[in-house]
Amino acid sequence: MNLNFTGIPILTTDRLLLRGLQEEDCHAIHQLHSDPIVNRFVGRANFSTLENAKAYIHKIENLANQKECLYWAITSIKDQKFLGSVCLWNFDAEKEIVEIGYELLSEFQSQGYMSEALKTVIEFTFNTMNAKLITAFPSADNVGSVSLLKKIGFIFDDKPYNNKHENVKNMTTYILKSS
Repeated sequence: MNLNFTGIPILTTDRLLLRGLQEEDCHAIHQLHSDPIVNRFVGRANFSTLENAKAYIHKIENLANQKECLYWAITSIKDQKFLGSVCLWNFDAEKEIVEIGYELLSEFQSQGYMSEALKTVIEFTFNTMNAKLITAFPSADNVGSVSLLKKIGFIFDDKPYNNKHENVKNMTTYILKSS
């Protein structure tokens, strides 16, 4: 598996620009991490501060520099508005497995943005990183997320996979294999 990347590659779709986080995203990250609809299924408390958001951005930058994750801000090409995020992490180079995670501000949900972003990141994961398997660990209660994963080809799997999630109620495993 190819983990030989420098920085966060810019990815685009018809409507979206996926780019690395920037310090200027702290207000948007604060909003995302304070959104009760988003937090309901990820095991995160419904509070954040700008200082927490800045610390989170620095944490993500450090993880990316250590090649432990790729984290994209999902923004609108039209007006550069921050919509959410998608990340690849929990790399298992030996087994060629990558975990995908994603969050979208509630005001932008159910508009096809996440489906569009995930398809692009999945293509990158299989074609550039040469991963063989992508895992996702949604809460079974998050019907929208489970539906989205199924729509883009993920299937339920009851085998144990490495993950670092805490406080996610009714966590399930979905996988997507490279073709």
